[in-house]
Amino acid sequence: QVQLVESGGGLVQAGGSLRLSCAASGRTLSSYPMGWFRQAPGKERAFVAVINRSGDIKYYPDSVKGRFTISRDNAANTVYLQMNSLKPEDTAVYYCAAKAGGVGFYTTYRQYDYWGQGTQVTVSS
Repeated sequence: QVQLVESGGGLVQAGGSLRLSCAASGRTLSSYPMGWFRQAPGKERAFVAVINRSGDIKYYPDSVKGRFTISRDNAANTVYLQMNSLKPEDTAVYYCAAKAGGVGFYTTYRQYDYWGQGTQVTVSS
């Protein structure tokens, strides 16, 4: 089993940047495809980014494409989400997630097995 801890959230003005980190313990992160999701109040958890185990395949929804970048450092057991040109609609709790036994990449939150506790991102206008 893997434990995930997110960090790096905070309050930022529109147009600003944040870098989220997701540190893993308990198992080697390279065994898992990893995803970032976000959840705003009253809304369902939404897909933000995904990266495969080796880090050479990444995928984003149109809402963040060109602004967000997911990356991973398997040696450091950490996954990152660089968020640029932030907008007020990006405000949410951001979660990282790991998919057990996966070899591809996955964009639905129900497909993931392990979750962090989340980190709040607030973008002011």
